[in-house]
Amino acid sequence: MALNSKAVELHSGKLSFGTKLGYGICDLGGNLFFTMMGFYLLFFMTDVVGLAAGLAGTALMIGKIWDAITDPAVGYLSDRTRTRWGRRRPYMFVGSFLLFGSMILMFTAPGYSSQWQLFAWGAIMYSLLCTAYTLVNIPYGALTPELTTDYNERTVLNAFRMSSAVVGTLVGAALVLPIVGMAASVRAGWTLSGTVMGAIMMITGLITVFSVREPKHSEAQPVQNIFKSYAQVLSMKPFLTCLIPWAMHITGITIIQGALLYYYLYLYGAEAGFQMALVALLLSSMIFIPVWTIISKKIGKKKSYNTGMLIVAASVFLLFLIGHRIPMEISYIIMAVAGFGFATQYVMPYSIIPDVVEYDYAENGIRREGVFYGLWTLTSKIGQAFAIALSGWTLSAFGYIPDVAQSDLSLLGIRLLCGPIPIVFFIIGVVVLSFYPITREKYEEILQKIALREGR
Repeated sequence: MALNSKAVELHSGKLSFGTKLGYGICDLGGNLFFTMMGFYLLFFMTDVVGLAAGLAGTALMIGKIWDAITDPAVGYLSDRTRTRWGRRRPYMFVGSFLLFGSMILMFTAPGYSSQWQLFAWGAIMYSLLCTAYTLVNIPYGALTPELTTDYNERTVLNAFRMSSAVVGTLVGAALVLPIVGMAASVRAGWTLSGTVMGAIMMITGLITVFSVREPKHSEAQPVQNIFKSYAQVLSMKPFLTCLIPWAMHITGITIIQGALLYYYLYLYGAEAGFQMALVALLLSSMIFIPVWTIISKKIGKKKSYNTGMLIVAASVFLLFLIGHRIPMEISYIIMAVAGFGFATQYVMPYSIIPDVVEYDYAENGIRREGVFYGLWTLTSKIGQAFAIALSGWTLSAFGYIPDVAQSDLSLLGIRLLCGPIPIVFFIIGVVVLSFYPITREKYEEILQKIALREGR
């Protein structure tokens, strides 16, 4: 009886505080993963493992390309899974344990001396890690449109999710390097850090598995060729005009993330400054997530998202222009301003994509959450892969040598990665998103079509 009442609640507009909190907590671990990969992994590969920057970037790109297979496959399969525990949570349950184990393996530096052995190790370990993350993240994202159909409630639900995401990023910013320093050696410290962060990812994933009930889906999904299904989804203007901006923004952000540690270590000579900059960025983001949630109710999700990313672009351009000439403490203010805009990247994309899922159902009569979120996550990972590879290639092209005083040329390369290069991606994203067609009024029309389709 309790299960049935819970299922009814999940279909209704408003969700309980417990459901929102239980759902949101998984992205604490999810964004901790994002932080580890974005801020630390390239540095770990170059300065701890000892892999050349160009090879490191390429190895990590191979792992993301592997996601081109696993992401769509897991999304497609979860759409068609029927168990007593639901469609999504069985994958999350298994993936949480795999994520813990693969984090330990990824951050345990091997003893190989050959660059090609290190390259092969990096590509294989990162592919394994990405597969584990896929099993958790894609089914998790696909839960969003299933929990509520209310236009504004989805923004609130994702505010819970992204508040947890910011906490996850703060945990990564505040604890990764101190944990590394607790061990007897740098290599042992990174293994310890990977173990602790992997455990947090596993625990938060399991909390969501056991605290959120999925609505029942007893109806059989229409059998459809997987390639045809993805082709149909990719032909939809509402999806493309939010997918492309998401990919562009994720690429630009990942470039900045990967470069910031290099920036503070080699331009300011202060590794601790990197942590303070992250805290300024992320605390500002956390504070302004609810503010942007309110703003979006007034001006819409699209305008809020575009405004926020333009603020980020302006902030990092200012850092490029004057960051190397000002006291390090002033750079924290610039990062805090960037955080004000960056808050929209946490909330708006994840409140936009469920609306597109409903558009598809209204037009075609098929529930394809897993397909959408498979492509959504795939695109973000391709963006991250390209960003990491581009960062490695840029560092190599500008003469970067690990753990030595950098030349003026290599410092310029690091500065370009923190400003003009990611700004190009931000501007492309803003332009494309301006053509996104689903407004609040359009969404109401979509819900009316769905009601007619279901005979309500």
